[in-house]
Amino acid sequence: MDWTGASEEKPPVPLDAAIIYAPVGALVPLALRAVRKGGRVVCAGIHMSDIPSFPYDILWEERQLLSVANLTRNDGVEFFKVAAHADIKTHTTAFPLRDANEVLAKLRSGQITGAAVLQP
Repeated sequence: MDWTGASEEKPPVPLDAAIIYAPVGALVPLALRAVRKGGRVVCAGIHMSDIPSFPYDILWEERQLLSVANLTRNDGVEFFKVAAHADIKTHTTAFPLRDANEVLAKLRSGQITGAAVLQP
């Protein structure tokens, strides 16, 4: 089953796996609670804040907690060589830094297409 939802939202059924891209260690216990017995939680970010203490019972029953090495510097160099010929179109909108809270609200509500860039 594919499912997406808010970080604190419980899925309708236990998941086979959960992938965390956000650098927020507090999401790890939530994800462990969302996976089935034998399920897997993958921390896919390059950096993550500390994972808070959690009860052993949410890891028990052969649940797995894994991290991944996303890429090497050479992987990045090779990617940019391919991307240069891929006709990728990016969409950015610049906003003054002082409007950061308003911009975040617009991102959350889907009012911004592409990436928002905050400028000093």
